[in-house]
Amino acid sequence: MRIAIGTLVLPDRLLSDVRIELDGAGVVTAIGPDAASAPADMAVEVAAPAFANTHSHAFHRLLRGRTHADGGDFWRWREAMYAVAGTLDPDGLRAAATAAYAEMVAAGYAAVGEFHYLHHAPDGTPYPGHAMERALADAASAAGIRLTLLDTVYLRGGFGTEVTGAQRRFTDGTVERWHDRWDALRADLAVTHPEVTLGAALHSVRAIDPDRLAAAVAGLPTDIPLHVHLSEQPAENAECRAATGLTPTVLLDRAGVLDARTTVVHATHLTDGDVATLGAASVSVSMCPTTEADLGDGLGRAADLAAAGARLTVGSDQNVVIDPFDELRRLEGGARLVSGRRGVLTPEQIWRAGTSDGHAALTPVGATRQAPAVGRPCDLALLDAASARTAGSDPHALALTATAADVLGTVVRGVHHASSDRRRLAVDALLRREPAHAR
Repeated sequence: MRIAIGTLVLPDRLLSDVRIELDGAGVVTAIGPDAASAPADMAVEVAAPAFANTHSHAFHRLLRGRTHADGGDFWRWREAMYAVAGTLDPDGLRAAATAAYAEMVAAGYAAVGEFHYLHHAPDGTPYPGHAMERALADAASAAGIRLTLLDTVYLRGGFGTEVTGAQRRFTDGTVERWHDRWDALRADLAVTHPEVTLGAALHSVRAIDPDRLAAAVAGLPTDIPLHVHLSEQPAENAECRAATGLTPTVLLDRAGVLDARTTVVHATHLTDGDVATLGAASVSVSMCPTTEADLGDGLGRAADLAAAGARLTVGSDQNVVIDPFDELRRLEGGARLVSGRRGVLTPEQIWRAGTSDGHAALTPVGATRQAPAVGRPCDLALLDAASARTAGSDPHALALTATAADVLGTVVRGVHHASSDRRRLAVDALLRREPAHAR
Protein backbone atom coordinates (compact mmCIF):
# COMPACT_ATOMS: atom_id res chain seq x y z
CA MET A 1 0.00 0.00 0.00
CA ARG A 2 1.20 3.52 -0.82
CA ILE A 3 0.04 6.71 0.94
CA ALA A 4 0.86 10.11 -0.57
CA ILE A 5 0.78 13.03 1.90
CA GLY A 6 0.97 16.70 0.91
CA THR A 7 2.10 17.86 4.38
CA LEU A 8 3.15 15.52 7.17
CA VAL A 9 3.11 17.29 10.54
CA LEU A 10 5.73 15.82 12.87
CA PRO A 11 6.36 17.20 16.37
CA ASP A 12 9.68 18.77 15.42
CA ARG A 13 9.33 19.47 11.69
CA LEU A 14 7.11 19.51 8.62
CA LEU A 15 7.64 17.26 5.62
CA SER A 16 6.19 18.05 2.19
CA ASP A 17 5.18 15.63 -0.57
CA VAL A 18 5.82 12.44 1.38
CA ARG A 19 5.17 8.89 0.28
CA ILE A 20 4.81 6.08 2.82
CA GLU A 21 4.89 2.46 1.68
CA LEU A 22 3.43 -0.34 3.79
CA ASP A 23 3.55 -4.10 3.78
CA GLY A 24 0.51 -6.33 4.16
CA ALA A 25 0.63 -6.05 7.95
CA GLY A 26 0.47 -2.25 7.85
CA VAL A 27 4.14 -1.82 8.79
CA VAL A 28 6.10 1.00 7.15
CA THR A 29 8.66 -0.33 4.67
CA ALA A 30 9.75 2.99 3.17
CA ILE A 31 9.19 6.69 3.75
CA GLY A 32 10.54 9.49 1.62
CA PRO A 33 9.79 12.10 -1.05
CA ASP A 34 6.78 11.39 -3.24
CA ALA A 35 8.40 10.79 -6.60
CA ALA A 36 5.07 9.63 -8.06
CA SER A 37 6.78 6.67 -9.70
CA ALA A 38 3.65 4.63 -9.04
CA PRO A 39 0.10 5.70 -8.24
CA ALA A 40 -0.76 6.04 -4.56
CA ASP A 41 -3.52 3.96 -3.03
CA MET A 42 -4.45 6.89 -0.79
CA ALA A 43 -3.71 10.59 -1.19
CA VAL A 44 -4.23 13.09 1.65
CA GLU A 45 -3.46 16.77 1.97
CA VAL A 46 -2.43 16.91 5.64
CA ALA A 47 -1.62 14.13 8.11
CA ALA A 48 0.04 13.78 11.51
CA PRO A 49 1.04 10.82 13.66
CA ALA A 50 -2.10 9.38 15.20
CA PHE A 51 -2.73 10.22 18.84
CA ALA A 52 -2.40 8.07 21.97
CA ASN A 53 -5.02 8.18 24.71
CA THR A 54 -3.14 7.24 27.85
CA HIS A 55 -6.05 7.06 30.30
CA SER A 56 -9.57 5.80 29.70
CA HIS A 57 -12.39 4.35 31.75
CA ALA A 58 -14.56 3.29 28.82
CA PHE A 59 -17.73 2.62 30.82
CA HIS A 60 -17.76 6.19 32.13
CA ARG A 61 -18.97 7.15 28.64
CA LEU A 62 -22.42 6.09 29.84
CA LEU A 63 -22.46 9.06 32.24
CA ARG A 64 -21.93 11.68 29.56
CA GLY A 65 -24.54 14.41 29.74
CA ARG A 66 -26.25 12.90 32.80
CA THR A 67 -24.49 14.28 35.87
CA HIS A 68 -24.05 18.03 35.38
CA ALA A 69 -27.36 19.07 36.97
CA ASP A 70 -26.44 17.28 40.19
CA GLY A 71 -23.58 19.67 40.97
CA GLY A 72 -21.38 18.63 43.85
CA ASP A 73 -17.76 17.56 43.55
CA PHE A 74 -15.66 14.55 42.51
CA TRP A 75 -16.88 12.49 45.44
CA ARG A 76 -20.56 13.09 44.61
CA TRP A 77 -19.90 12.28 40.95
CA ARG A 78 -18.20 9.06 42.06
CA GLU A 79 -21.46 7.79 43.56
CA ALA A 80 -23.16 8.18 40.18
CA MET A 81 -20.25 6.36 38.57
CA TYR A 82 -20.51 3.52 41.08
CA ALA A 83 -24.22 3.18 40.30
CA VAL A 84 -23.43 2.64 36.62
CA ALA A 85 -20.53 0.31 37.43
CA GLY A 86 -22.91 -1.90 39.38
CA THR A 87 -25.12 -2.51 36.34
CA LEU A 88 -22.60 -3.74 33.79
CA ASP A 89 -22.12 -7.29 32.61
CA PRO A 90 -19.70 -8.31 29.84
CA ASP A 91 -22.19 -7.50 27.07
CA GLY A 92 -22.92 -4.08 28.54
CA LEU A 93 -19.23 -3.31 28.98
CA ARG A 94 -18.51 -4.44 25.42
CA ALA A 95 -21.16 -2.10 24.03
CA ALA A 96 -20.01 0.90 26.11
CA ALA A 97 -16.36 0.30 25.22
CA THR A 98 -17.14 -0.15 21.52
CA ALA A 99 -18.87 3.22 21.54
CA ALA A 100 -16.00 4.95 23.34
CA TYR A 101 -13.25 3.31 21.30
CA ALA A 102 -14.96 3.93 17.95
CA GLU A 103 -15.34 7.59 18.85
CA MET A 104 -11.64 7.68 19.74
CA VAL A 105 -10.66 6.36 16.32
CA ALA A 106 -12.97 8.91 14.70
CA ALA A 107 -11.13 11.61 16.69
CA GLY A 108 -7.64 10.55 15.57
CA TYR A 109 -6.58 8.19 18.35
CA ALA A 110 -4.79 4.99 17.28
CA ALA A 111 -4.11 3.62 20.78
CA VAL A 112 -5.79 3.66 24.17
CA GLY A 113 -4.74 2.71 27.68
CA GLU A 114 -7.79 1.26 29.43
CA PHE A 115 -7.49 1.59 33.21
CA HIS A 116 -9.65 -1.42 33.98
CA TYR A 117 -11.03 -2.46 37.35
CA LEU A 118 -14.49 -3.91 36.55
CA HIS A 119 -13.16 -7.44 36.88
CA HIS A 120 -15.93 -9.45 38.48
CA ALA A 121 -19.71 -9.74 38.83
CA PRO A 122 -21.43 -7.15 41.06
CA ASP A 123 -21.20 -9.45 44.11
CA GLY A 124 -17.48 -10.05 43.52
CA THR A 125 -17.86 -13.49 41.94
CA PRO A 126 -15.30 -14.00 39.14
CA TYR A 127 -16.62 -14.33 35.63
CA PRO A 128 -15.42 -17.42 33.76
CA GLY A 129 -12.86 -16.96 31.01
CA HIS A 130 -11.88 -13.37 31.86
CA ALA A 131 -15.18 -12.24 30.35
CA MET A 132 -14.92 -8.56 31.25
CA GLU A 133 -11.34 -8.27 29.95
CA ARG A 134 -12.25 -10.11 26.75
CA ALA A 135 -15.18 -7.73 26.30
CA LEU A 136 -12.76 -4.79 26.22
CA ALA A 137 -10.48 -6.59 23.79
CA ASP A 138 -13.46 -7.40 21.56
CA ALA A 139 -14.54 -3.77 21.63
CA ALA A 140 -11.08 -2.54 20.65
CA SER A 141 -10.98 -5.00 17.78
CA ALA A 142 -14.41 -3.89 16.53
CA ALA A 143 -13.46 -0.21 16.77
CA GLY A 144 -10.03 -0.69 15.17
CA ILE A 145 -7.97 0.79 17.99
CA ARG A 146 -4.76 -0.58 19.57
CA LEU A 147 -5.50 -1.53 23.18
CA THR A 148 -3.19 -1.49 26.18
CA LEU A 149 -5.23 -3.17 28.91
CA LEU A 150 -4.09 -1.82 32.26
CA ASP A 151 -5.41 -4.48 34.60
CA THR A 152 -5.85 -2.84 37.98
CA VAL A 153 -5.33 -3.97 41.56
CA TYR A 154 -7.91 -2.57 44.01
CA LEU A 155 -7.93 -4.01 47.54
CA ARG A 156 -9.63 -1.56 49.90
CA GLY A 157 -12.21 1.21 49.84
CA GLY A 158 -9.93 3.83 51.34
CA PHE A 159 -7.41 4.34 54.12
CA GLY A 160 -8.51 1.95 56.85
CA THR A 161 -11.78 0.94 55.14
CA GLU A 162 -12.95 -2.23 53.41
CA VAL A 163 -14.45 -2.41 49.92
CA THR A 164 -18.22 -1.91 49.84
CA GLY A 165 -21.00 -1.74 47.27
CA ALA A 166 -19.81 -1.54 43.67
CA GLN A 167 -16.19 -1.78 44.86
CA ARG A 168 -16.70 -5.49 45.55
CA ARG A 169 -16.42 -6.22 41.84
CA PHE A 170 -13.12 -4.32 41.63
CA THR A 171 -11.12 -6.47 44.03
CA ASP A 172 -9.31 -9.79 43.93
CA GLY A 173 -8.94 -9.71 47.73
CA THR A 174 -5.15 -9.93 47.93
CA VAL A 175 -2.12 -8.93 45.91
CA GLU A 176 -1.30 -12.59 45.37
CA ARG A 177 -4.70 -13.39 43.91
CA TRP A 178 -4.40 -10.37 41.63
CA HIS A 179 -1.02 -11.61 40.42
CA ASP A 180 -2.50 -15.05 39.77
CA ARG A 181 -5.37 -13.60 37.75
CA TRP A 182 -3.00 -11.24 35.88
CA ASP A 183 -0.75 -14.16 34.87
CA ALA A 184 -3.77 -16.20 33.74
CA LEU A 185 -5.11 -13.24 31.80
CA ARG A 186 -1.79 -12.80 30.03
CA ALA A 187 -1.88 -16.42 28.92
CA ASP A 188 -5.49 -16.11 27.78
CA LEU A 189 -4.93 -12.92 25.76
CA ALA A 190 -1.86 -14.44 24.09
CA VAL A 191 -4.26 -16.92 22.48
CA THR A 192 -7.51 -15.00 22.10
CA HIS A 193 -6.28 -11.43 21.50
CA PRO A 194 -2.54 -11.41 20.79
CA GLU A 195 -2.77 -7.84 19.47
CA VAL A 196 -3.56 -6.52 22.98
CA THR A 197 -0.74 -5.23 25.18
CA LEU A 198 -1.32 -6.24 28.79
CA GLY A 199 -0.07 -3.73 31.31
CA ALA A 200 -0.92 -3.21 34.96
CA ALA A 201 -2.18 -0.47 37.23
CA LEU A 202 -2.31 0.30 40.92
CA HIS A 203 -5.62 2.04 41.37
CA SER A 204 -4.35 4.59 43.92
CA VAL A 205 -2.62 4.81 47.28
CA ARG A 206 -6.02 4.79 48.96
CA ALA A 207 -6.96 1.44 47.34
CA ILE A 208 -3.87 -0.59 48.38
CA ASP A 209 -2.33 -0.95 51.83
CA PRO A 210 0.98 0.97 51.97
CA ASP A 211 2.91 -2.15 53.00
CA ARG A 212 1.61 -4.03 49.93
CA LEU A 213 2.58 -1.52 47.25
CA ALA A 214 6.08 -2.91 46.82
CA ALA A 215 4.78 -6.49 46.65
CA ALA A 216 2.23 -5.52 44.02
CA VAL A 217 4.95 -4.16 41.74
CA ALA A 218 7.53 -6.86 42.54
CA GLY A 219 5.24 -9.60 41.23
CA LEU A 220 4.97 -8.07 37.75
CA PRO A 221 7.28 -8.25 34.72
CA THR A 222 9.69 -5.33 34.78
CA ASP A 223 9.07 -4.16 31.21
CA ILE A 224 5.30 -3.69 31.13
CA PRO A 225 3.51 -0.32 31.32
CA LEU A 226 2.56 0.47 34.92
CA HIS A 227 0.00 3.21 35.68
CA VAL A 228 -1.40 4.67 38.90
CA HIS A 229 -3.86 7.43 39.85
CA LEU A 230 -1.95 10.07 41.81
CA SER A 231 -3.06 13.09 43.85
CA GLU A 232 -6.22 13.76 41.89
CA GLN A 233 -7.95 15.20 44.96
CA PRO A 234 -6.70 17.21 47.96
CA ALA A 235 -8.70 14.90 50.22
CA GLU A 236 -6.64 11.93 48.99
CA ASN A 237 -3.43 13.77 49.86
CA ALA A 238 -4.70 14.71 53.31
CA GLU A 239 -5.82 11.16 54.09
CA CYS A 240 -2.49 9.75 52.91
CA ARG A 241 -0.53 12.16 55.09
CA ALA A 242 -2.73 11.36 58.08
CA ALA A 243 -2.29 7.61 57.60
CA THR A 244 1.39 7.45 56.60
CA GLY A 245 2.97 10.85 57.22
CA LEU A 246 3.88 11.01 53.52
CA THR A 247 2.51 12.49 50.34
CA PRO A 248 1.21 9.89 47.83
CA THR A 249 4.22 10.61 45.60
CA VAL A 250 6.74 9.93 48.37
CA LEU A 251 4.84 6.81 49.42
CA LEU A 252 4.97 5.43 45.88
CA ASP A 253 8.61 6.38 45.49
CA ARG A 254 9.66 4.60 48.70
CA ALA A 255 7.75 1.50 47.56
CA GLY A 256 9.72 1.39 44.32
CA VAL A 257 6.74 2.18 42.10
CA LEU A 258 8.17 5.21 40.30
CA ASP A 259 10.52 4.77 37.35
CA ALA A 260 10.64 5.33 33.61
CA ARG A 261 7.98 2.69 32.86
CA THR A 262 5.50 4.34 35.26
CA THR A 263 2.70 6.67 34.24
CA VAL A 264 1.07 8.71 37.00
CA VAL A 265 -2.45 9.85 36.19
CA HIS A 266 -3.67 13.39 36.96
CA ALA A 267 -0.90 14.37 39.43
CA THR A 268 -2.89 17.55 40.00
CA HIS A 269 -2.12 18.47 43.61
CA LEU A 270 1.64 18.17 44.10
CA THR A 271 4.23 19.74 46.36
CA ASP A 272 7.48 21.09 44.93
CA GLY A 273 9.17 18.01 46.35
CA ASP A 274 6.67 15.75 44.59
CA VAL A 275 7.39 17.45 41.27
CA ALA A 276 11.13 16.97 41.73
CA THR A 277 10.68 13.31 42.68
CA LEU A 278 8.50 12.55 39.65
CA GLY A 279 10.92 14.32 37.33
CA ALA A 280 13.94 12.51 38.75
CA ALA A 281 12.16 9.18 38.20
CA SER A 282 11.48 10.11 34.53
CA VAL A 283 7.84 9.09 34.83
CA SER A 284 5.14 9.86 32.30
CA VAL A 285 2.25 11.99 33.50
CA SER A 286 -1.21 11.41 32.02
CA MET A 287 -3.09 14.65 32.36
CA CYS A 288 -6.80 14.53 31.50
CA PRO A 289 -7.81 18.19 31.20
CA THR A 290 -11.41 17.72 30.00
CA THR A 291 -12.15 15.37 32.90
CA GLU A 292 -10.26 17.47 35.43
CA ALA A 293 -12.31 20.46 34.33
CA ASP A 294 -15.60 18.53 34.35
CA LEU A 295 -15.01 17.24 37.87
CA GLY A 296 -13.57 20.49 39.24
CA ASP A 297 -10.33 18.70 40.11
CA GLY A 298 -8.05 21.70 39.57
CA LEU A 299 -5.15 22.67 37.30
CA GLY A 300 -2.02 20.53 37.29
CA ARG A 301 1.59 21.66 37.04
CA ALA A 302 2.34 20.65 33.47
CA ALA A 303 5.18 23.09 32.86
CA ASP A 304 6.87 22.33 36.19
CA LEU A 305 6.64 18.59 35.61
CA ALA A 306 8.07 18.86 32.10
CA ALA A 307 10.91 21.06 33.33
CA ALA A 308 11.69 18.56 36.08
CA GLY A 309 12.09 15.72 33.57
CA ALA A 310 8.68 14.04 33.41
CA ARG A 311 7.03 13.28 30.06
CA LEU A 312 3.58 14.79 29.49
CA THR A 313 0.77 12.78 27.90
CA VAL A 314 -3.01 13.19 27.70
CA GLY A 315 -5.99 10.94 28.38
CA SER A 316 -9.76 11.18 28.04
CA ASP A 317 -10.43 9.49 31.44
CA GLN A 318 -14.22 9.57 31.95
CA ASN A 319 -14.78 10.22 28.23
CA VAL A 320 -17.04 13.21 28.81
CA VAL A 321 -15.14 14.54 25.79
CA ILE A 322 -13.24 12.42 23.26
CA ASP A 323 -11.05 14.88 21.38
CA PRO A 324 -7.24 14.88 21.55
CA PHE A 325 -7.10 18.47 20.33
CA ASP A 326 -9.33 19.60 23.19
CA GLU A 327 -7.09 17.79 25.68
CA LEU A 328 -3.94 19.36 24.23
CA ARG A 329 -5.45 22.83 24.00
CA ARG A 330 -6.55 22.63 27.63
CA LEU A 331 -3.12 21.28 28.63
CA GLU A 332 -1.50 24.41 27.25
CA GLY A 333 -4.39 26.61 28.40
CA GLY A 334 -4.09 25.33 31.95
CA ALA A 335 -0.36 26.04 31.92
CA ARG A 336 -1.13 29.58 30.78
CA LEU A 337 -3.70 30.09 33.52
CA VAL A 338 -1.26 28.89 36.16
CA SER A 339 1.68 30.98 34.89
CA GLY A 340 -0.01 34.07 33.50
CA ARG A 341 1.85 33.84 30.21
CA ARG A 342 1.35 32.39 26.73
CA GLY A 343 3.23 29.68 24.91
CA VAL A 344 4.27 27.83 28.05
CA LEU A 345 4.66 24.54 26.17
CA THR A 346 6.29 24.62 22.75
CA PRO A 347 4.45 23.21 19.71
CA GLU A 348 6.88 20.30 19.75
CA GLN A 349 6.06 19.53 23.40
CA ILE A 350 2.33 19.71 22.68
CA TRP A 351 2.52 17.35 19.70
CA ARG A 352 4.79 14.93 21.57
CA ALA A 353 2.38 14.85 24.51
CA GLY A 354 -0.39 13.79 22.17
CA THR A 355 1.62 11.38 20.03
CA SER A 356 5.09 9.90 20.63
CA ASP A 357 5.28 10.35 24.41
CA GLY A 358 1.75 9.05 24.75
CA HIS A 359 2.52 5.94 22.72
CA ALA A 360 5.64 5.36 24.82
CA ALA A 361 3.48 5.26 27.97
CA LEU A 362 1.38 2.45 26.47
CA THR A 363 4.09 0.13 25.18
CA PRO A 364 6.58 -2.18 26.89
CA VAL A 365 9.96 -0.72 27.75
CA GLY A 366 12.14 -0.64 24.65
CA ALA A 367 9.22 -0.97 22.24
CA THR A 368 8.09 2.64 21.91
CA ARG A 369 6.41 3.71 18.69
CA GLN A 370 7.81 6.80 16.96
CA ALA A 371 5.42 6.89 14.02
CA PRO A 372 5.75 7.03 11.15
CA ALA A 373 9.06 5.18 10.85
CA VAL A 374 10.34 2.20 8.95
CA GLY A 375 9.61 -1.00 10.82
CA ARG A 376 6.72 0.50 12.83
CA PRO A 377 2.99 0.12 12.25
CA CYS A 378 1.59 3.02 10.24
CA ASP A 379 -0.68 5.16 12.45
CA LEU A 380 -1.85 8.48 11.02
CA ALA A 381 -4.52 11.08 11.74
CA LEU A 382 -5.81 12.54 8.45
CA LEU A 383 -6.68 16.19 8.97
CA ASP A 384 -8.82 18.83 7.29
CA ALA A 385 -6.61 21.92 7.35
CA ALA A 386 -9.14 24.04 5.44
CA SER A 387 -12.15 23.95 7.76
CA ALA A 388 -13.73 26.98 9.39
CA ARG A 389 -11.55 26.24 12.43
CA THR A 390 -8.25 25.40 10.77
CA ALA A 391 -8.05 27.47 7.59
CA GLY A 392 -5.01 29.75 7.72
CA SER A 393 -3.34 27.92 10.62
CA ASP A 394 0.34 27.20 10.57
CA PRO A 395 0.42 23.39 10.35
CA HIS A 396 2.19 23.09 13.71
CA ALA A 397 -0.56 25.21 15.29
CA LEU A 398 -3.23 22.70 14.24
CA ALA A 399 -2.79 21.07 17.65
CA LEU A 400 -4.35 24.24 19.11
CA THR A 401 -6.91 25.11 16.41
CA ALA A 402 -8.34 21.81 15.17
CA THR A 403 -10.99 19.67 16.83
CA ALA A 404 -12.04 16.06 16.46
CA ALA A 405 -14.47 17.25 13.78
CA ASP A 406 -11.43 18.08 11.61
CA VAL A 407 -10.23 14.47 11.59
CA LEU A 408 -11.27 12.92 8.29
CA GLY A 409 -10.01 9.48 9.16
CA THR A 410 -7.44 7.54 11.13
CA VAL A 411 -4.98 4.95 9.87
CA VAL A 412 -4.28 2.27 12.49
CA ARG A 413 -1.78 -0.45 11.58
CA GLY A 414 -2.16 0.57 7.96
CA VAL A 415 -5.96 0.25 7.96
CA HIS A 416 -7.91 3.39 7.10
CA HIS A 417 -10.99 4.08 9.24
CA ALA A 418 -13.19 6.91 7.94
CA SER A 419 -14.31 9.10 10.84
CA SER A 420 -17.91 9.11 9.64
CA ASP A 421 -17.99 5.29 9.77
CA ARG A 422 -16.51 5.17 13.29
CA ARG A 423 -19.03 7.73 14.56
CA ARG A 424 -21.90 5.63 13.22
CA LEU A 425 -20.46 2.58 14.96
CA ALA A 426 -20.25 4.53 18.24
CA VAL A 427 -23.89 5.59 18.06
CA ASP A 428 -25.08 2.12 17.08
CA ALA A 429 -23.22 0.57 20.02
CA LEU A 430 -24.81 3.01 22.47
CA LEU A 431 -28.29 2.45 21.09
CA ARG A 432 -27.84 -1.30 21.48
CA ARG A 433 -26.67 -0.80 25.07
CA GLU A 434 -29.47 1.46 26.31
CA PRO A 435 -33.15 0.62 26.70
CA ALA A 436 -35.55 2.82 24.75
CA HIS A 437 -36.77 4.69 27.85
CA ALA A 438 -33.19 5.90 28.60
CA ARG A 439 -32.69 7.46 25.18
